[in-house]
Amino acid sequence: MEIERKYLLKQLPSNLDSYASKKIAQGYLCTSPVVRVRRSNDSYYMTYKGAGLMVREEYNLPLTKEAYDHLVQKIDGRLIEKTRYLIPLDGGLTAELDVFEGDLAPLTLVEVEFDSVDAANEFTAPDWFGEDVTESGKYHNSYLSRLENS
Repeated sequence: MEIERKYLLKQLPSNLDSYASKKIAQGYLCTSPVVRVRRSNDSYYMTYKGAGLMVREEYNLPLTKEAYDHLVQKIDGRLIEKTRYLIPLDGGLTAELDVFEGDLAPLTLVEVEFDSVDAANEFTAPDWFGEDVTESGKYHNSYLSRLENS
């Protein structure tokens, strides 16, 4: 089960390069239900995500590079490319800050994952977070992957 909140940003942290980061490329074989293939640095996955906004089922299956390379040729829509920065927050949480590249630039989104719905509902975002867009499906990567949204 994935429980996360998603935000636009007011401003990028000034010391962004000091945080761990991943180069991500992902595309969608299907958006209803969501079936995604992703390269994250040198790791490869296929992910199924159920319906929902803040809370939804999520299953990750490891892929080989060869399987990813084969499947990514079959995606519908755009291949999303982004850099994800992992920024520690109070309470042992991590802000996953995505800086999108290509035709989705200069979009930036930040997500925080939680162990429970109560923890997600009690979360107070840091000042550098912007508008809470958790309940807006138009900021799901599966929606952003659709070429007609460009």
